[in-house]
Amino acid sequence: MKLYAISGLGADKRVYDFLKLELELIPLDWIEPKPNEDIRDYSLRLSASINTDEEFGIIGVSFGGLIAVEISKNLNPKLTISISSIETDQELPLLYRAIGKLGIAYILPKIFFTPPKSLSRFLFGTKNTETLYPILEDTDPAFAKWAVTQLLGWENKERIAGSLKICGDKDFLLLSPKRTDIITIKGGGHFMIVDKAEEISAVINKKVRSIRPDSM
Repeated sequence: MKLYAISGLGADKRVYDFLKLELELIPLDWIEPKPNEDIRDYSLRLSASINTDEEFGIIGVSFGGLIAVEISKNLNPKLTISISSIETDQELPLLYRAIGKLGIAYILPKIFFTPPKSLSRFLFGTKNTETLYPILEDTDPAFAKWAVTQLLGWENKERIAGSLKICGDKDFLLLSPKRTDIITIKGGGHFMIVDKAEEISAVINKKVRSIRPDSM
């Protein structure tokens, strides 16, 4: 089984380099959003790169988790994994939803979506600036603005059956919902896919073995 990987904001597929998985991982590069394109139509276009003629799974981190959910609703993968993300709009913090309803993000200038590195380091909850800072530098402010706007205004009530959801208990950006079916990583911040890569890899590999006993 191949696992198609969707990153968070910007060109940060490098975060997947830290995982040690027992299946082939294929990062999907972001494509440029069309004018006024919503997250559903965007996800459909992005999914064109997925080979559905063979067994596959989807993994998404942060904003990429929303994309993974939208793709899964259309393509029905063998496995859907979200890391440091949300699965429905009700899991979005109340403040975020309020901002989304006001449409504030839409009118803010693009420079607002490139916060100072020191603030980003705090929000991502990491000391690994050697990995974080280059990712932030490569992030397209226009894409980040579109993605944040889509995140704040996302409307989805549907959960993906059998999905694997991994959150950190120290995530300051997207707090872990209080659900018994969520794997919570102790001390995990929003950048835990890098900082807690070994622990997250073990969780994913265990899940893969449970659905594919012959994957070893």
